[in-house]
Amino acid sequence: MRSTVLKYNVLIATAALVLFVPFLGAVHLFDWDEINFAECAREMIATGDYFSVKINFQPFWEKPPVFIWMQALSMTLFGVNEFAARFPNAICGVISLLVLFNIGRKLYDEKFGLIWVLVYAGSFLPHFYFKSGIIDPWFNLFIFSGIYFFILFSNNNSVKNNVKSTRYLIFSALLIGLGVLTKGPVAFLIFALCFGIYWIIKRFQPIISIKQIIIYAIAFLSVAGLWFLMLLLTGNSSIIKEFFLYQIRLFNTQDAGHGGPFFYHWIVLLIGCFPVSVFALRGFKKNTFDTPFQKHYKLWMLILFWVVLLLFSIVKTKIVHYSSLCYFPLSFLGAYTVYKFMISEMQWKKYTSYLLGFVAGIIGLTLAVLPLIDKYKEDVIASGLIKDNFAVENLRATVYWSGYESLFGLFLIVGVGVMLFLISRKKIKQGIIGIFILSLFSINLTSWIIAPRIEQYSQGAAIEFYQYLQGKDCYVETIGFKSYAHLFYSGKKEQANKNSYDMNWLLKGEIDKPVYFAGKITSVESTKKENPDLKEIYRKNGFVFFKRELKVAHQQ
Repeated sequence: MRSTVLKYNVLIATAALVLFVPFLGAVHLFDWDEINFAECAREMIATGDYFSVKINFQPFWEKPPVFIWMQALSMTLFGVNEFAARFPNAICGVISLLVLFNIGRKLYDEKFGLIWVLVYAGSFLPHFYFKSGIIDPWFNLFIFSGIYFFILFSNNNSVKNNVKSTRYLIFSALLIGLGVLTKGPVAFLIFALCFGIYWIIKRFQPIISIKQIIIYAIAFLSVAGLWFLMLLLTGNSSIIKEFFLYQIRLFNTQDAGHGGPFFYHWIVLLIGCFPVSVFALRGFKKNTFDTPFQKHYKLWMLILFWVVLLLFSIVKTKIVHYSSLCYFPLSFLGAYTVYKFMISEMQWKKYTSYLLGFVAGIIGLTLAVLPLIDKYKEDVIASGLIKDNFAVENLRATVYWSGYESLFGLFLIVGVGVMLFLISRKKIKQGIIGIFILSLFSINLTSWIIAPRIEQYSQGAAIEFYQYLQGKDCYVETIGFKSYAHLFYSGKKEQANKNSYDMNWLLKGEIDKPVYFAGKITSVESTKKENPDLKEIYRKNGFVFFKRELKVAHQQ
């Protein structure tokens, strides 16, 4: 038995490394989030200050340091590059799949654990996130694991203060604390909301004693409070205040234009988490075959799913990865449905086939049409359908498409159609596994071949400009839009002249070296009018690049 479990763990870890590690550096980091965190890590290495997080060599209070530490370590090993920035999440992918398998096999059996691994790795957004350089994969894993140990605690706490329950409680507190140190207090907020709803459902039955609450608080604060304590000891208490003010602002305001309707995340999860999202819909129903612990675990997964979905539907700022913690409970519900199909405890319904075909059609057509847009882009531009001049100029980028890329989308549509035909012929197991394998191929083809081409439209010209300025004795800034790309890709160093961190000084002050600016075509006229000292160098794909020479500097 143990040898079989070990064999599966080795197999899953190996497969995960093959899936998540290759081609991590094949595409530039995307602005904002990927480059933001990578730049923080680069500056940690550059300054040797690992206690405080900085961006543009100024205090950055929006995020705690755990993920930044991971990236800094990775960059120390692999160099300051895209691969190093994304490698920590590839490792998170390996660990996450191992966690899912081992929870699944204990909850049901090894078959369930393997199904859970397949449906998670074979769904679009859950897979993509392990190839990214954003914080959320580790943040989500810490919260999910912390909740798992609390599920074990709440299920095994019939004898108060027993050693096993206390151990589960401490593990839960430590992991939720790591979640706070990774992204912020929302980790504890999510846990507390889940606990509160579970307590209400249980009609306020005693779940945890006062003594256990104290134990949990001590364990939690010993981790979650570590960074804040370091800030206090190093005289950076102001960062703590700004950090919490930012967390409050994030919930109350729409950040940087990232708004959206209430149902934004509902659509993201349905389309972005294909195909597991479709199977998960059947998992919301009760099943009489489950054991008490299986029902207990499923209840917590339902609570976690709805807490995260509703919380971030209410939050004003709408960004795709805000609902990414839903991937764990959603994939559990999808695995649950697939497992029940395979052991004949759940019957296939035609509407599942229709919905799978519909969502596969949306994704497949999108993948098929994207390469064709370049071929007909002048017609698209001439039609006036695109109202944003910046987007129009982005589309004019010279990007090589062979034409065969459209086949990836058609491959997904036809493949899913064939699998649904097998399912209609009662070959349900083969059809379901086939759908996830097809999805897995489509995900990797998209990330290896299509994503790098899309990036050339969106930011390629700007990245090219910043990289050209690497090593040059100059200042580099953006004007009229927010970005972190110029910091990372120009390799900016901490400046001795503190005036250089003042935008007004860079534009109008008595500068001591040339200043280069990247702007957008949508604001080029106002930029020139307000800053006559700027000389336009060139334009490319929606970006306009300026230079301010030393000779134009003057006394204010």
